[in-house]
Amino acid sequence: MNRSTPGSAVNANSLSISKSIDGFLKFKTAEGLSQRTITSYEFTLNHWLKHIGDRNVSDIQPSDLTGYLAWLRTEYKPVRFNGSTEPLSAKSIRNVWVTFRSFFGWLHVEFKYPNPSIEVTAPKFQKHPVETFTKEDVEKIMKACVYSRESQTQERKKFIMRRPSGNRDQAIVLTLLDTGLRATELCSLTVNDVDLKTGKITVRHGLAGGAKGGKGRTVYVGKVARKAIWRYLAGREDGDDVRAPLFISHADKPFNKDSLRVLINRLGDRAQVKGVYPHKFRHTFAITYLRSGGDVFTLQALLGHGSLDMVRHYAQIAEVDVEQAHRKASPADNMRL
Repeated sequence: MNRSTPGSAVNANSLSISKSIDGFLKFKTAEGLSQRTITSYEFTLNHWLKHIGDRNVSDIQPSDLTGYLAWLRTEYKPVRFNGSTEPLSAKSIRNVWVTFRSFFGWLHVEFKYPNPSIEVTAPKFQKHPVETFTKEDVEKIMKACVYSRESQTQERKKFIMRRPSGNRDQAIVLTLLDTGLRATELCSLTVNDVDLKTGKITVRHGLAGGAKGGKGRTVYVGKVARKAIWRYLAGREDGDDVRAPLFISHADKPFNKDSLRVLINRLGDRAQVKGVYPHKFRHTFAITYLRSGGDVFTLQALLGHGSLDMVRHYAQIAEVDVEQAHRKASPADNMRL
């Protein structure tokens, strides 16, 4: 999209919200934002459009935005993938505000349209503490991968059955725990992305790799996880097909982040461990890595973070001194320049 100039045929007064959303999404796609971000923008803005109606963007006032945010907080009942209708979290509402800032900021730059979002105060939210699994939690989850709950019957003795997906589920849990991969990254892996001899796992660049921001990287799994992956693939007919998804569901389809979350949640229920979700394995990996002597800079690369902010947060929890770590790793100091 070409930037408008004074005298351009396109001006803010002639733009509808729907047309503006379409242009904004195309602009952001051309700008190189990840598909995940584009999808989030699209859902948020179209949900707002449905609520407010298709009007000229010049009609939108700060009160329209604050009113919508208030509605989300007090009246809106979302229906989620798992059937839950819990109210939106403060963080989710903050994300809507961030989307408004980006959308109206774009309109201001492109069409010199006054930005009503700058008069809207950012919704406050309290960061949740980083939760991790204990060794006992992981042991229970690993056991729940293999065995069903004890059956209670009146006509026969209690019994426990082995689950047919046990090898797959253990391989998934160990891979999440040993790599700190995001859910989408794990779901995007193919057999070819994993080298079971070295433990090297390649998170591919771009949309295909599922990485945040499309930035690929290399992570590693240890011997225990490699053995679990090998055992799982050995039982699959397509286990040697380099193009095949690394993990597949009962329907022989690759997992997505929603179906993976359902699987992990169910494992937690079966194991009777509270708060089991894919990203918690990422937190556990990071904290355990630091407490085991890993350095914050390598952890940043393994997690795929663009800055040290989140890693610094992990370091505080793990009681690792980032400043001290840098003193040890400083290239200029170590080269004695």
